[in-house]
Amino acid sequence: MKIKSIAVAAAIAGAALSATTFGAFADEISTYTSGGYAIGGTDPVAYFTENKPVQGKAEFTAQYDGVTWKFSSAENRDKFVADPVKFAPQYGGWCAVGASFGSKLETKPELWDIVDGKLYLNAHDGAVKRMQSRTIETITNADANWVDIRDVPADKL
Repeated sequence: MKIKSIAVAAAIAGAALSATTFGAFADEISTYTSGGYAIGGTDPVAYFTENKPVQGKAEFTAQYDGVTWKFSSAENRDKFVADPVKFAPQYGGWCAVGASFGSKLETKPELWDIVDGKLYLNAHDGAVKRMQSRTIETITNADANWVDIRDVPADKL
């Protein structure tokens, strides 16, 4: 994946919930966890600093909104703790395209994109293609849907 920088902010300014505010609501229902860790133990900061997903280590963890996050280094952990909303994936780490359709789909760490400084994860190659071809539409719809699906368990959607 590559980092995109597009003018999405203006297009989604009218959305009911800004993607940057998800962190205020994250919990075990709204944050994708696998193996007991947010986003399956993948270091969210590494997407920004190393331009790739990196597995976190058990010795570098932090709690954020009731969920344990893993990091590949103490430096990344400290960056996250200082500004978790900057680094945490949108929609609690659930699939961005799935959220745009009102669903919570488990994500794969290698299927990601950064758009306007925000991390988005996806579930499969088709979701990646849709995210890349309909970025603004996907984010706008996911932001609007996240208000309704945020606190609903994935198996209840």
